[in-house]
Amino acid sequence: MKIGFFQSFPQLGRKDENVERAISSIRGAKADLLVLPELFSTGYLLESEEELKRSAEFIPKGPTFLKMADLAAQENVNLVYGMAEKEGDRFFNSSVLVTPKGDFSVYRKLHLFDREKLWFFPGDRELEVFDIGGAKVGMMICFDWIFPEVARILALKGAEIICHPSNLIIPGYCQNAMITRSVENGVFAITANRTGSEEKKGVKLSFTGNSQIVDPKGNILAKADECQEGVWTVDIDPGLARDKKFTPNNHLFKDRRPEFYRKGNLC
Repeated sequence: MKIGFFQSFPQLGRKDENVERAISSIRGAKADLLVLPELFSTGYLLESEEELKRSAEFIPKGPTFLKMADLAAQENVNLVYGMAEKEGDRFFNSSVLVTPKGDFSVYRKLHLFDREKLWFFPGDRELEVFDIGGAKVGMMICFDWIFPEVARILALKGAEIICHPSNLIIPGYCQNAMITRSVENGVFAITANRTGSEEKKGVKLSFTGNSQIVDPKGNILAKADECQEGVWTVDIDPGLARDKKFTPNNHLFKDRRPEFYRKGNLC
């Protein structure tokens, strides 16, 4: 199975241009699964409700979904990408999985980072796992990385590959942590980050790139640098994520002691 990521430098507010650049880059990649960054179509520093109203889209009726679904079908690839989702008068920082057959699922970011709380609603759906044929995948978004429960729940539900659209601004923290998430859960992890910087109303953010793919043993199989744009792919055996033995006498899940993890034991 060939998996990969698209690392990009989206231009703030230039949605059509960002989507078309992603489509152009992905064509011909010949992958089974590709992950794109968080909010890949709009850029990150959306600074008002009015701006969100202009940028966010309904799923599956919005133009970005329709273009990505068409790309998935034409290229026979499962795509995971981050976008601003509109539902009624609410907005979510969401990740979409769309298959070559047009099936799709939406994950809404549970753990909003910093100023995201000003404009987005926190996710309101349970973490789910999806069989894309050959592997089971789960989705998380950016700051979800700092909450180990997210990756653990996805793994307990059967995820073999965690798809992680991101807009990371702190060098190294997440990439290093995702190695641990992969090892402690015995899963592959694809972190698709972005590059470049954005500045608006006195706020400037610089994004760290360094998108990566990690295997269940913590090996980095593919990694971009801080500023490269493009698609990276690698061949994997998803079956490696089905073996949860850490040693001949230790099993990542069977050795758990959930009776001691209950809320009543917390200080």
